[in-house]
Amino acid sequence: MSPRIGIITFPGTLDDRDATRAVRLAGAEPVQLWYKDTDLAGSDAVVIPGGFSYGDYLRAGAMAAKAPMMTQVVAAAETGLPVLGICNGFQILTEAGLLPGSMIKNDHLKFIRTDQRLRIDNATTAWTSSFRQGEEIVVPLKNQDGQYVADEQTLAMLEESNRVVFRYRGHNPNGSRNDIAGITNEAGTVVGLMPHPEHAVEAGFGPSLASGTATPATMRQGTDGLGVFQSVLTSLARA
Repeated sequence: MSPRIGIITFPGTLDDRDATRAVRLAGAEPVQLWYKDTDLAGSDAVVIPGGFSYGDYLRAGAMAAKAPMMTQVVAAAETGLPVLGICNGFQILTEAGLLPGSMIKNDHLKFIRTDQRLRIDNATTAWTSSFRQGEEIVVPLKNQDGQYVADEQTLAMLEESNRVVFRYRGHNPNGSRNDIAGITNEAGTVVGLMPHPEHAVEAGFGPSLASGTATPATMRQGTDGLGVFQSVLTSLARA
């Protein structure tokens, strides 16, 4: 039986279908979870996809973090459930207290969309075990509140305990401290990242691996993001 991976939909979520497709392509069974519900429906892991939950009112991710479904996710994560937060999902994870730090508006105060090069700085988490330490990948990035911030003590803790999972390479697109693109909890089961691996899972639709960009004259071939979803299947098989 294939592992069941839950994908949560909030008001304003817009990448839940992409996450569903990524989960299916990785070989798992996607399970649709509604933000008002309180049942994880037997999910072996959970993905909190990107979008603009509640229109980013109050603060990006703040309202979604209080949704009934997130109460269940937080409780399950504390007992080892693998959880992945992508973009707005990363914001929700910080607001729910599952990851430290916070997300604020990009330092240039503009929405950005680019194919972004990342380095895997921690290949031991539930969501990165299919990669090599130091491997570089290219996945799309699209955000307005993507600047990761934390106090100096928290940043030092993340660096010293190997909890920076993804780091921007080539350029820092939003001013995130220490070029941080994604982090993990102490157990390595909860991961949040700002770029979108679910948009780089199918040949012909992902970013160009050669340059991190694509032109109309070249077919987009990148499938680097698929490894994120394959990693959790490996982790679940080992559990």
